[in-house]
Amino acid sequence: MSPAARRTLITLSLVALLATWFWWATRPKPVEVLVEAVHTGKVEKTVANTRAGTIQACRRAKLSPSAGGQIANLPIQEGDRVKQGQLLLELWNNDLKAQLRLAEQEANSATASAVASCIEADHLGRESTRQQALFKRKLVSEDRADQALSAARAAAAACEAAQAKVAVARAHIDVAQAALEKTRLVAPFDGVVAEISGELSEYVTPSPIGIATPPAVDLIASRCFYMTAPIDEVDVASISLGQEARITLDAFGERVFKGQVRRIADYVLDVEKQARTVDVEVAFTDLEKTDTLLAGYSADVEIILEVRQDTLRIPTEALLEGKFVYLLRPDRNRIEKRVVKTGTANWNYTEITDGLAIGDLVVTSVGREGLADGADAREEQGDIK
Repeated sequence: MSPAARRTLITLSLVALLATWFWWATRPKPVEVLVEAVHTGKVEKTVANTRAGTIQACRRAKLSPSAGGQIANLPIQEGDRVKQGQLLLELWNNDLKAQLRLAEQEANSATASAVASCIEADHLGRESTRQQALFKRKLVSEDRADQALSAARAAAAACEAAQAKVAVARAHIDVAQAALEKTRLVAPFDGVVAEISGELSEYVTPSPIGIATPPAVDLIASRCFYMTAPIDEVDVASISLGQEARITLDAFGERVFKGQVRRIADYVLDVEKQARTVDVEVAFTDLEKTDTLLAGYSADVEIILEVRQDTLRIPTEALLEGKFVYLLRPDRNRIEKRVVKTGTANWNYTEITDGLAIGDLVVTSVGREGLADGADAREEQGDIK
């Protein structure tokens, strides 16, 4: 081979190598993607609150005495746990106590007088019976028998009058006790004292009709809670009483409480600059776990509308436009666009009714640049879902 031909061959070989290197350097690199295998499992359809809900006590009473007056006894403090019937507050009532004692003494006096009158009536009644028997035997005059009968009847009437006075006296006791009770505030149920408005020797004034005044004692039941949450008007039509729910609270992190829908409001709340919502109440069904709850906690709820067990599912983040997914074909290292049919879905998983099979690798990193049908791809190592 001549020197010129050899130089030409070398030049062509260098050009070919350079072209091969340029193709290799500029070819599209495979897209690295995260994938998850299609599998079977549970898929739930749920509805959640639009804004934070609130933990409510089953019973809460803002209490004030029926009468006004000066606080003379305040045996409780904020935070105290009290029992039903326990005294919470008492106004100065020495005058009413004196009236009650007077009524009791009058009742005792009336009772004693009634006993004496009725004993006398019983005696005269027996005497009248004896005189009537003697009259029939012609041993006493008719006039004497009539006098004995009249005396017996008068004594019986006096006995009845005395007993009526006893009843009146006891009614006076009831009136005095009712007046006294108006100065005492007792717990209507077991609970925790949330707030006290007033101190010893301060005056308490009852709230006039139509004018709200602070309650003397705010009492909250401490063993029974439920939550109320606003649900978007679009979603509330699918909610019904008795549906199961999951409740979470910021104060308890990832802890989940079981609940059940107990009430759906009969009207829509139309609040300015907010979505129209319907308040839904959810009761706690696992009461043993509610002993650490506090009324007023913020809470979120997921109401379970439908449950599909052991169904084909994929991560919801892998579904695009609600109708297709990207698959990684490991045999060809290619991306394939696949149209699918879906069923029940939530934020985490979507049920697949057609278009995929168990083991198919769906792409979950759908935001990766270069991801498209037919693109070269490979599974990202070390961070696979």
